[in-house]
Amino acid sequence: MKPPALPAGDALVAPLDVLRQYRAHDATLTGFLAARVAAHPDKPALVFEGETWSYRQLDQRIGLTADWLAQAMQVGPGDRVGVLSTNHPSTVVLMFALARIGATMVPANPEYRLDEALYVFRHAQVCGLVCAPGTLATGAAVAADLGGDVWLRANEDGDHGVPTLAASIAAHAAQPANAAPGVDSDRSTALIIYTSGTTGFPKGAMHSHRGYVLTAEAFVGRLHLQPDERVMCVMPLFHINALMYSVGGALACGGCLVLMRRFSASSFWRFAAESGATEVNLVAAAGSILARRPRAEFVPGHRITKMFIAPQTQEMVRVMKQEFHVPRLIECYGMTEIPGVIANPFNGPHKLGTMGLISPHPDPAVPVPEARIVDDDGHDVAPGAAGELLIRTPTLMQGYYRDAVQTEAAFRDGWFATGDLVRQDSDGYYVFVARKKDVIRRKGENVSGAELDRIFGEHPAVEEAAAIGVPADLGEEEILLAVQFRPGQSVEPGELLAWARDRLAVHKLPRYVVAVDAIPHTPTHKPAKHKLKADGTLFARAIDMAAASH
Repeated sequence: MKPPALPAGDALVAPLDVLRQYRAHDATLTGFLAARVAAHPDKPALVFEGETWSYRQLDQRIGLTADWLAQAMQVGPGDRVGVLSTNHPSTVVLMFALARIGATMVPANPEYRLDEALYVFRHAQVCGLVCAPGTLATGAAVAADLGGDVWLRANEDGDHGVPTLAASIAAHAAQPANAAPGVDSDRSTALIIYTSGTTGFPKGAMHSHRGYVLTAEAFVGRLHLQPDERVMCVMPLFHINALMYSVGGALACGGCLVLMRRFSASSFWRFAAESGATEVNLVAAAGSILARRPRAEFVPGHRITKMFIAPQTQEMVRVMKQEFHVPRLIECYGMTEIPGVIANPFNGPHKLGTMGLISPHPDPAVPVPEARIVDDDGHDVAPGAAGELLIRTPTLMQGYYRDAVQTEAAFRDGWFATGDLVRQDSDGYYVFVARKKDVIRRKGENVSGAELDRIFGEHPAVEEAAAIGVPADLGEEEILLAVQFRPGQSVEPGELLAWARDRLAVHKLPRYVVAVDAIPHTPTHKPAKHKLKADGTLFARAIDMAAASH
């Protein structure tokens, strides 16, 4: 097939010119959206399962929802409403409607067990919950636990006996009412997004209206989003990738959000082709899954020319470009607390395996994010040396909700401490080394667990790998590698290590190897290494390669 045309950089509308199509606004979500509605009210804004909403229709739905929240449900400035759902237009509407009345949305993973959902929504002190039919049982249990004043609505019809959001809004709209009050500040909190966390309890990162809007506009620059862009959203709407990059980016450029209920590898390419999507944002796990799926699932004729995904591997890039005909892949870096900071430049050079360079907002009047790499004493490291990445950026979170201790611990003299070890190469590109807590100290050497995950994950028989540190007899740690093989495949540990000897220094080779049915994941699909370390059977089942070699 003929791949989608890739316009030259100078053939595209410049990011700042894209943003300047719209009137100046006050950096609230309401002002941000109103500028787009005023410019093109009848242009498609959102597509979901065969239904298309124009910018005018989206804005009207947001207004009706805001009125219902404020008047019927008595939601006011500073209040919080939880969402427990797979991707659905109601989540987008709720975010803007709550923002319009000065309230805050708290989206959570619909796969949460009851104890996880209870912790998040109890900590967030929500006054109401909106759930998908499949999460209503959990939502009802949470609402009952929190007390009788917490209301519950379903975002879709079904045989569940819970009032639906749509019916409640329609009933209220039929009654005379005053307009909902407007938000008074771009500094108000629009979102609280709970981090997945590797230890302890999740922390609720608070993001202001201004932070959201600047992140959305900056994404126009990172991907050179165009006014006719159709952004395909497959990542979950409880994560910054979907909420800020996909939803925010699509609206910032005046494009159309094409919403998929959930990521499905088997139907991904069919959905892409039928929806006319031109850009998509993915996490590495999703990209790897697509690269390994049967090629019969690929649908020629899609229009995707840009993919935002990290981290990338050579094989992933090869498959996406040569077999799936996606001409441009952008590798990047971000966290829930600091969205939209570092990325490979859109027009290159693209350096595989790097986080990229500082990614500024298209408007030069907006402060440029800053980065430092420091040692344990907070001193800047020598060029090329690894250290912890510190960030200052206008898109920085406001802090962790109801957690002054963790908020204070996250900062060093006004810089956000990422907990990530990085270095800069000779061209100034940032290169991820490891999470500080994912460094294994072996025989006086620091070994990056993330590097081992990546290298062993490239073996053709391996679906996924995760390396952790386990206590060594003589102090420090030994390396244990948990391996999930691809269906119908397996490799002897000795053969696996022999393959890795050409790719890793000897001190990085694992001493222990254990096959597992599945690598556990955090809600954002990163290896949940704290769960592996807590599995008391893992070490007992592992093969000691030192003993096996004697």
